[in-house]
Amino acid sequence: MNAHSDARTLGAFLKARRAGLEPGACGLPETDSARRVAGLRREEVARLAAISVDYYTRLEQGRVRASAAVLDTLSRALRLDEDQQSYLYEVAGRTDDRPRRTRRPAQRVRPAMRRLLAQLTETPALVLGRRLDVLAWNRAAVALYTDFAAIPAARRNYLRLMFTDPVVRDLHREWEHDARDAVAALRMEAGTDPDDPELARLVGDLTLRDADFSTWWAEHRVNSATYGTKHYRHPLVGDLTLDCDTWSGSDDSGQRLMVLTAETGSPSHDALRILSAWTADRADAAPAETRTS
Repeated sequence: MNAHSDARTLGAFLKARRAGLEPGACGLPETDSARRVAGLRREEVARLAAISVDYYTRLEQGRVRASAAVLDTLSRALRLDEDQQSYLYEVAGRTDDRPRRTRRPAQRVRPAMRRLLAQLTETPALVLGRRLDVLAWNRAAVALYTDFAAIPAARRNYLRLMFTDPVVRDLHREWEHDARDAVAALRMEAGTDPDDPELARLVGDLTLRDADFSTWWAEHRVNSATYGTKHYRHPLVGDLTLDCDTWSGSDDSGQRLMVLTAETGSPSHDALRILSAWTADRADAAPAETRTS
């Protein structure tokens, strides 16, 4: 591939990437004015990458060669994953400057946490990992929410289920309140690991799928609350009001134990006992663990 065709390929790739991004997914404010082109405008990409609009325009037109520093900022601005970054540096003729791939360790649940989940027989409990991925659960959580084992591990994410799974969405009597809190919790986590490619993919996918998510993500609201109250409407036992408490692990894995309880003797407590009995004779829903980063 000659230098001229390389430059044209780079320009085409940059155009395609910005066309596939929504302003809200990149932290840009939404506007009421109609967009003449899909995705981000050139000036928006330039702003995110902290370069001039003229320089970025010349990059897309193949009239200038990008430096390694510019490619790095463009990778962040365009939310490129590792494969896309490799391609960007390749067509830009900067393979020697390409960042080394960094693989995040798999999210694994400690055996002690698994035992705790199993012992909470009438109390729904989940282990949430990075990006609110659902890493493990007990039978009571299956009875309350859904059969997590039937969901592919790559899509087994608490926030994704709240927005895309009709069963989980309908379960929440105050869905908008709970969903906004979950978005704010993910936004809080994004501040600690803004370069996580899986996070970028999750945000990008939900932005395209759901207008509410796109709006709430762009608000930059954050939430680190570890307790609260959730209101559910279950198809088998009706309305439940449960206290939701979340504890962070003592290690630095970022994993959290989420437990839902009800006051002893309350209608919600009785409902949890009924759900527990209902699942007792069903096939064992053993906690599972993701193998993704």
